[in-house]
Formats: sequence, C-alpha cells, structure tokens
Amino acid sequence: MKNRLDDNLYDPLLRESDGNAASASRESVDTQTVHSWSLSQMLERSEALRRIARFGHGSATEPVTKYPRHCTMLTFRGHDGVAELHFDFADLYFVLDGRATLVTGGEMVGGLPIGEGEYRGLRIEDGTSRELRIGDVVHIPAGVPHQILVGADRTVTCFVVRIKETE
Repeated sequence: MKNRLDDNLYDPLLRESDGNAASASRESVDTQTVHSWSLSQMLERSEALRRIARFGHGSATEPVTKYPRHCTMLTFRGHDGVAELHFDFADLYFVLDGRATLVTGGEMVGGLPIGEGEYRGLRIEDGTSRELRIGDVVHIPAGVPHQILVGADRTVTCFVVRIKETE
C-alpha cells in the first residue's frame, strides 16, 4: 500500500504542487509560502496511517513537506520504535494523540548505518526516560540517540520536524 497524502487534506501544500501531495512532500516548496494544518486534519490523516500500520510492522510515517533546512512528517506508532541516531539533524516532536515513553541519551545497542550520518539500532541502554502525552513538545538535538517506546495497548501520533543542525 502506497503511503501518500489524501488529495484534499493539505490544501495549502497542494496549491504549491502539481496537485499530487505525495510529490510535493518529497520536494522543497516555496519558502515564502505559509503552510498550516489543523489538528483535525492531522488526526484524520493519522487514522489512515493507523490502518496502514495494521498491515505492516505496526507503525507508519508519512512526509508532509520538505523545506531547505528541515522537513515535516506525521508518524503513528502502535509498537516500540527502533533506536535512532542522526548526526546532522535534530528532531522536534509534537505529540498529537496517545502516550509513549521517550528514551534519550545512553548508548545505542546494535546500531547500524542506514545512510550518511543516520543509524538505527535495537535499543538504548542507560538512557533517560520521559513520558510523552498529548500536547507535549520535545526537542532532541543532533547526535543524541533516542527511541520511542509505546508499550502494550497504547499508540502515539506525532508531528515531527526534522531540522538540519550541522553544515
């Protein structure tokens, strides 16, 4: 199943593209245009991601749009995520729905490169845990390992801004 935005969901974004929101999400947009999405639009889209996650590995992420030094994504998790480490990018999470535990710092176990400056691992040991709830915002600096743990019978939906912090 292809992850793509509904054609009518992000109208401001669509006006900047050829009408295909998925292609617009992969390309940089006009930096002078203001884009906005309502909470109800994001939560509606997260329901679609929830359905996609059910047929996959329990999570689904979809790019919203890309800017010159940052990009935005909508992510749904129905299970624990892998440990992540980005050397050039910070993550800014806005929790839209659900609850999760965020583990940061410590040491990534089983980390493997997946791209330039990007690693994924099995888990984080000796990190700091904090509960994430609806309305919480958290900034994870570049170079800090992190992992979202959802736990049984819980889900979490986040709007994520990935920000280039290094040159």
